[in-house]
Amino acid sequence: MKFWKSLSILIEDTLPEWRDKFLSYKDLKKQLKLIYPKDGDKPPSKRLKSENPSADCSDCNGSGGGDVTKEVIDFVRILEDEMEKLNSFIVEKEEDSVIKWKELQDRAAEAKDSKDELMRVGGEIVDLHGEMILLENYSALNYTGLVKILKKYDKRSGALLRVPFIRKVMQQPFFTTHVLNMLVKECEATLDVLFPRNEPPTSSVVPPEPSGGEATTATPEERSFRVPNELNEIENMESMYMKQTLSALRVLKEIRSGSSTVNMFSLPPLQSHAALEEDWKKLSVLEQAAK
Repeated sequence: MKFWKSLSILIEDTLPEWRDKFLSYKDLKKQLKLIYPKDGDKPPSKRLKSENPSADCSDCNGSGGGDVTKEVIDFVRILEDEMEKLNSFIVEKEEDSVIKWKELQDRAAEAKDSKDELMRVGGEIVDLHGEMILLENYSALNYTGLVKILKKYDKRSGALLRVPFIRKVMQQPFFTTHVLNMLVKECEATLDVLFPRNEPPTSSVVPPEPSGGEATTATPEERSFRVPNELNEIENMESMYMKQTLSALRVLKEIRSGSSTVNMFSLPPLQSHAALEEDWKKLSVLEQAAK
C-alpha cells in the first residue's frame, strides 16, 4: 500500500483531530511534480546543487551551490514550513503532557486512601500513556514521510537534497522523542506501583510454601495476565487510546515493511514495539475485567 494511502487511513480511522498536524505529504508531491512532471522527464538545466553529503542544510535552499528554479525554492520552503509545523505540535503536546503528568502524580499521592479516586487517576494515567505512544508514532510516521518525499526528489533531480536535510531533521524536536520516552516509562512504572499484579488465591486453601520457607515468586509471564484486584470494580475503564495505538503500530509496521533496504535514512527501531503491544494487551485484560 502506498505511503500516503496508509497514512490517510490511519489519520481518518484513529487520529482525525490531528489531521492538520501531520506532514502535508500530498502537497509536497504536487510541488515536486511542478519541478519534474514525470519520472522520465529531463530535469531543468538549473537545479539544486548539493552533491556534497557533508554539506549542512544551509545549502538546502541553493545558496551554497548553483542557480535553482523557483519551483525548487518553493519545494524547500514547504519542507521547512512543514518541519516547523511538526515541531510546534510535538513541543506543545510534550509541555502539556509534562504538566498533566505532574498533576497525576500529585493526585495519585493524595489518593492513597481513596479507592475511587485512585481508580480515576489510574484511568487517566492509562490515557496519558496511550497518547504518549501515539505521539511517538506521530514522530516516526512524519519522519518516514519526509524521507520518502526527499528520496523522490533525489531520484527525479539527480541532486542530493536528502542527505543534508535529513541530518537537520534528526536534530529537530519532533524527531527527538526523549521526553515522550521518559513519560511512557514513568507512567508504566507508576501503574505497576499503584496496581501491582498480585493475584489472590482462587480458593480459601493457602498453598504450601516451598522447602526453605521462601514464598514463590510469579514469573513476568504469569504476572502479565493477572488482573489487579482494585481494577475489578472499575466501571467503563476503557482507554480512549488503546485501539488507536494498536492501529498506529500496525500501520507503521506495514509502512516499514515496504522498504527492502536499510540505510542511514531508515527509521530508528520502534520503541519496544513488542513490549508496547503486550502492555496494551494487558490493559485490554484490565478493561474487560472492569466490566
